[in-house]
Amino acid sequence: MTLLPTPAACPHRRQLLRLAGLATVLGPAALATPVRAQTASTLKIVVGYPAGATSDALTRVMAEQMAATLKQTVIVENKVGAGGRIANELVKAAPPDGSTLLMTPVATMGIFPHSYAGQLRYDPFKDFAPVAHLCNFQLGWGVGPAVPTRTLAEYVAWVKADPAKNGFYGSAAPGSIPHFFGVMFARAAGIPLTHVPYKGTAAAMQALAGGEITALSTVAADIRALVQADRARLLAVAGDARDPAFPNVPTFKEQGFDLVAKPWYALFAPAGTPPATLERLSKAAMAAVNDPATARRLADMGLEPTGWPADRLAAVLKADYDHWGPVIKASGFKPE
Repeated sequence: MTLLPTPAACPHRRQLLRLAGLATVLGPAALATPVRAQTASTLKIVVGYPAGATSDALTRVMAEQMAATLKQTVIVENKVGAGGRIANELVKAAPPDGSTLLMTPVATMGIFPHSYAGQLRYDPFKDFAPVAHLCNFQLGWGVGPAVPTRTLAEYVAWVKADPAKNGFYGSAAPGSIPHFFGVMFARAAGIPLTHVPYKGTAAAMQALAGGEITALSTVAADIRALVQADRARLLAVAGDARDPAFPNVPTFKEQGFDLVAKPWYALFAPAGTPPATLERLSKAAMAAVNDPATARRLADMGLEPTGWPADRLAAVLKADYDHWGPVIKASGFKPE
């Protein structure tokens, strides 16, 4: 989606129209300077996931709101592939002039440096500048319709009774937070769980509903449709409080497991972006998230708005990086 600039957001519009009329006489080379000026006034937000994904929907909401605040054109560019890593590489190499931002979940910044150690082409701390923490989201533990359990305690007992048959859980991708949260749960519960990775959320959901796997570690919002259709049950959510979308589903902590995971989405800029530019973008992003109407839109998407500044985002990233490192190492995960 491209948000078209208003006349106020494009002060050179008349000049560009006059120059366009000269194009046939002067040729394209003569228009190089004004074209570059127009491009520089456009903010591009790169997201590493496809249209329809929660991250894409969030990015488009932010683009709309930030365009109004910044009074400039804001476009969304989907660079899909490698679990989001391609988008990170693109933004790392972008000019540090405030014209390009990265929308990403914690996974590409706090997880992948551990799970893809030695393979990443970017460093989350050296190659990017934090802009704003936008929102948290909930993880959940779902089971298929044939699983005869209603609580985590019942589920743990059921797995222990026949782990070879019952101890399989899936996630939407290997090396993801849902994958490693399952590792944490298995260790806390003392049960042998085997991870089954899928290529995307849709495939994982289909496998759960069809009985290929007995459980699924997933973003809670993603399983809502299956729960509403009675094709799955959500046994627990991993936040420090219940998910408003599932008020009757207790947290892991409420059920005796000291497990909390708070994945998030945030905006980053290329390293070297001037501090004044970062501050301007950060204020625009925080204003967007803190707008009541925008906050309601995010809540409807299963997101918990935060709107935290760059320094707090930096602290959250460092804490998550330190937290997930030992978990990933203990899992023995090796990327293909």
